[in-house]
Amino acid sequence: MGNDATHVNPYIVNGKTVDIHITVRGSDLYFAICAVMGATTLGILAASYVRPRTDRMLYHITAAITMIATFSYFTMGSNLGWTPIDVEWRRSGAAVAGRNRQIFYVRYIDWFITTPLILLDLFLTAGMPWPTIVWTILLDWVMVVLGLVGTLVRTRYKWGFFTFACAAMFGILYQLVWEGRRHVKPLGTDVNRVYLTCAAWTLLIWICYPIAWGVCEGGNVIPPDSEAIFYSVLDFCSKVVFSILFLMGHRAIDPARLGLRIRAFDEPRHTSSAARDKPTNEPSTAVV
Repeated sequence: MGNDATHVNPYIVNGKTVDIHITVRGSDLYFAICAVMGATTLGILAASYVRPRTDRMLYHITAAITMIATFSYFTMGSNLGWTPIDVEWRRSGAAVAGRNRQIFYVRYIDWFITTPLILLDLFLTAGMPWPTIVWTILLDWVMVVLGLVGTLVRTRYKWGFFTFACAAMFGILYQLVWEGRRHVKPLGTDVNRVYLTCAAWTLLIWICYPIAWGVCEGGNVIPPDSEAIFYSVLDFCSKVVFSILFLMGHRAIDPARLGLRIRAFDEPRHTSSAARDKPTNEPSTAVV
């Protein structure tokens, strides 16, 4: 049985057919990436059971990244989670000719959840203070929301939102490159290596997203099938490859060194020093 998602969920809104949209090839690619994301999620969860329950925090955060991506790619492969938006520039090419373009808003819902988790993985590794983590995640949300707003604007004012989103992204990258590097340095060579490798990889991939936005939703330069390829490659690199690099780097690192060890539910609590020092009226049994 072939892929009939575009027939079951057609390109029709309010009785009108969308002009610029994915084809079966684009749907096939989205389903393929969905399968890769799902397999990666299962692999991460399976690997987490090799570790003690107290050491699984980073595994669960990382699994959540690819799990959410699995749902979003299934939605896009099913030709759902989109809305038609009139393009700013009408192109002459057959694949991008038309009045309106299919915009997958579900992609931005994915990023709104997963990109803060990527940052959380990195910043917990670097031992960043929580106020900095919260501020950077706020910048990340601003970046994603402004990117979405820009895609939904039909006039040239979309580029204003794009500019603000890029400014927020550079604020995030500053925290990754400068502040993160300063905080991770005292934690040891192994932690430093994991952080720098994954942060550099994230920086390299993330700076490509504005380019994709500019030639896809923003400028209507390439067709939606090519958009599917562009974003799928970026998401594969920023989520699947990142997850593998990150967790392989953490294999030999004790989470307790980073303050990330979680007390198991059946683990006895340590008696506090105040409780130990509290005087008691019970008679002493010491032998003199």
